[in-house]
Parts: sequence; structure tokens; C-alpha cells
Amino acid sequence: MKVIVIGGSGLIGKQLVSVLQQQGHDVIAASRSTGINSVTGTGLVAAVSGREVVIDVSNAPSFEDQAVMEFFTASSTNALAAAKRAGVKHYIALSVVGTERLQASGYFRAKLVQEKLIAESGLPYTILRASQFFEFIAAIAESGNQADSNSVRMPTALIQPVASADVVSALAELLKSAPANGIIDLAGPDKLQIAQLVSRYFAAKQDGRQVIADADATYFGTPLTHDELVPVRPNALLGASRFSDWLQ
Repeated sequence: MKVIVIGGSGLIGKQLVSVLQQQGHDVIAASRSTGINSVTGTGLVAAVSGREVVIDVSNAPSFEDQAVMEFFTASSTNALAAAKRAGVKHYIALSVVGTERLQASGYFRAKLVQEKLIAESGLPYTILRASQFFEFIAAIAESGNQADSNSVRMPTALIQPVASADVVSALAELLKSAPANGIIDLAGPDKLQIAQLVSRYFAAKQDGRQVIADADATYFGTPLTHDELVPVRPNALLGASRFSDWLQ
């Protein structure tokens, strides 16, 4: 198939472009480094022209509330307009598990706006909401750093992280399916508390910092109760990679 991957130079995008090319698809990697800017629209219409499928795995360079909202609003608006003009048959986008339940966060407010723009575009679409990647655990751990630098404070809420390679596999599989015109959840096979996750990560890295489990600790400034970061939809997809295997 003729596919364009928006955000083709990021963690997911690079892997996805490689996998799709290995599968024999005709793939364009769209990013600022390839002269295609979804935020400004530079080169976008020409790049999307003739493509059958758009896969949007772009991510904002800044998580500041206004900046992230401006990024996803502009990028999605431009990409969807280019896709409609090109008669794209399937618009696939990567989002995050729990987006609608984490609206205290500016990032997740922006992701929900992105999802609504896609759903209301009139294009056949599928939104794949993935849980946080194993590769993001280091950032989660650092977000809880305490002033003494010898400990991190982590929430006791649940998380169900997934390998980025499993996200790539799921996105590639969506090319074989009809548009869902809805949302599909994807998570890893292991569900555990965030504090437990970071403890196991530190043990594997031989990081001597203490992990303090705190029900009131936030997730990048966003309060959690229990299950906002795990799938609640029935029939969620599960990645094959276990957290213990990834740690090794």
C-alpha cells in the first residue's frame, strides 16, 4: 500500500517506517527532517497526494499546555485536510490510553482535541490508544525525584506499559483491517502499580534510589486515582513483550 507516516523520525515512526518497508509497502516518512512539516503545512499536501493510508504518530516537542495544544490542533487540522484532498482511505492515529480520564493534564486535553478532530473529519479512521511505552519508564521515574536526590515519590495507581515494538506491530496490522471508525486500546501483558514498576526498573539498572509509594503522588503533575492509565474498554489488544523480558 502507499502509506505516509507523519512523525516518521520519532521513536515509533522510525520503527514503523522500517517495518512497513520490510513488508513491501511504499512508505513516505514525513517529518521536519524530510522537509514535511505538519504544523506549518510545508510540503504536506504534495506528500500526502496519492497515498492510500495516513498513519499519524507525531508528538509535540513541548509539553507546555499552550504549546502542546497548538501543536496537535495545527498538525491534525493540516494533516486531515491534506488527507481529505487526497482521498485517503484510512487515517490511523496513535493516541494514549486514558486520554479522556486525564483531562487535568494539558497534554491529554490536547490529545482529546486531536482525537475529536479525527473522528469529526469524515475520513475513515482508526485511533490506536497505547499505554505508556517501556522506553518511557526512565522519564516517569525522574518525574518523581525528591530534593534529597536519594528517592523518588511514585503513585500507587496502576499502569500497564507496552513495548514500543508492540505498538509498531499493532499499527502495521491495522493496515490489513477496515477502518474501525473508533478507538482501539493496546497495553502490555503486565499490570502493576507505578511505584512497583519503577522499583523493578531501578533494581534492574542497579539504581540505589528509594521508591516511595504515595497514593497522592501525581503523574507529571496530574492526579491519579486508580486505573486511568490502563485500558477499560473490552477486547483491548495486548502486546507480546513482558516487562521482565524487556528489563533483561
